[in-house]
Amino acid sequence: MSVQAWTFVMVALSFALYIGVALWSKARSTGEFYVAGSNVHPVVNGMATAADWMSAASFISMAGLISFMGRDGSVYLLGWTGGYVLLALLLAPYLRKFGKYTVPDFVGDRYYSQLARIVAVVCAIFVSFTYVAGQMRGVGIVFSRFLSVNVETGVLIGMGIVFFYAVLGGMKGITYTQVAQYCVLIFAFLVPAILSLS
Repeated sequence: MSVQAWTFVMVALSFALYIGVALWSKARSTGEFYVAGSNVHPVVNGMATAADWMSAASFISMAGLISFMGRDGSVYLLGWTGGYVLLALLLAPYLRKFGKYTVPDFVGDRYYSQLARIVAVVCAIFVSFTYVAGQMRGVGIVFSRFLSVNVETGVLIGMGIVFFYAVLGGMKGITYTQVAQYCVLIFAFLVPAILSLS
């Protein structure tokens, strides 16, 4: 088989895995939809978080920045990673402790301030759009190369797939799909590393 045929097979298997996981972990309650039922094992949660960090925005965009800017581009990588770690350590555990679904709800209740809640909403929207713009551009580039379509069509395909996962399974489906993505990414990272050693 040719390299292109193997590529199609591997991508098809990956998507079949993701779709199977999304169907298996379909949300059946509001709690499962918003917070995955609050019963995700910490190791599984860590794998999902790591897959989110190793995503298109991090892997393609940060690698591209370092490629074009050299050592100066690593500042962005350090800031990106440091911010992710700070968010995971200083904010995420308290959302669960306070029983809140969103960061603005937590901030507003924690500081007894409607203004703090509004500031958190603005920050969450700004950060989300910045992150999603990088993610979707990366997804669009990957699909445009893979399916020989333009980048805009690739972005629409990626948005459709993410919409399918999010609506079907909510946070529970997304969490377990991210775990599957983590396994695929680790495998994809390790194979070239191991082959380059021999």
